[in-house]
Amino acid sequence: MSEKNTREVVQELLTRMGEGDHERVAALFAEPVDWRLDWPDEGHPAVPWIRPRSTRADVADHFRTLEAYHAPELNGTTVSTILVDGADAVVFGDIVQTVKGAGGVSYTSPFALRLTVEDGLITRYHIYEDSLTVARALGQPLSTD
Repeated sequence: MSEKNTREVVQELLTRMGEGDHERVAALFAEPVDWRLDWPDEGHPAVPWIRPRSTRADVADHFRTLEAYHAPELNGTTVSTILVDGADAVVFGDIVQTVKGAGGVSYTSPFALRLTVEDGLITRYHIYEDSLTVARALGQPLSTD
């Protein structure tokens, strides 16, 4: 796959994510997908969208659950850089979200999203963010054990 095609898929992913069309986002993913978020594999109850995923249905559920806990109209997430090397891409930016309820707590976290695109589908989705900040914004105490 050319860098141009990889960039086009990444741009389409970001567009669909911005539109909040979870099923169309999921349609861009291969099955299975190599999915990883910056959190232990077992996840944490404070952030139910952060857990292992592998199918398109899982991907759609991730974005639906994420939206259920946040006010989409207050999302200020930005992308600052997209780097592409063949089938691989890295997206850098800042997540800016506001939690529904819990006093409407807002939070900001830098992120890096590593993607691989093969045959026009995303086969790898690894996102690195400050998950501790996210959990704290949701008002959940975290164990330090």
